Amino acid sequence: MTDLRQLLGTNMKIYRKSLGFSQEKLAEKVDTATNYIAAIEAGRRFPSISVLEKIALALKIDTPELFSMKPVQYNTVKQNLEEQVWQDIGQNLSAYISKQVSALKKT
Repeated sequence: MTDLRQLLGTNMKIYRKSLGFSQEKLAEKVDTATNYIAAIEAGRRFPSISVLEKIALALKIDTPELFSMKPVQYNTVKQNLEEQVWQDIGQNLSAYISKQVSALKKT
């Protein structure tokens, strides 16, 4: 049987690092103490449902992903996030260029 505290802590740490967050930054986003985040990641504490939801929201994942039995692969998570960022940049850049071209046509 898998220790849920360890599983949660490991997954949380991987997702946090994939976003480039320190424990301090995650604690700030969750509105809790840094040492509480550290204790969860170390498997010494288990958060309430409301804190789990805040953690998942801060990590931009669904709450059940924190308990995935399949080992979370840091590189896969990072790659997926990078792809999402590049897609967002591409869409924003395309809209910006279209706006600038329209503005130039008016002059």
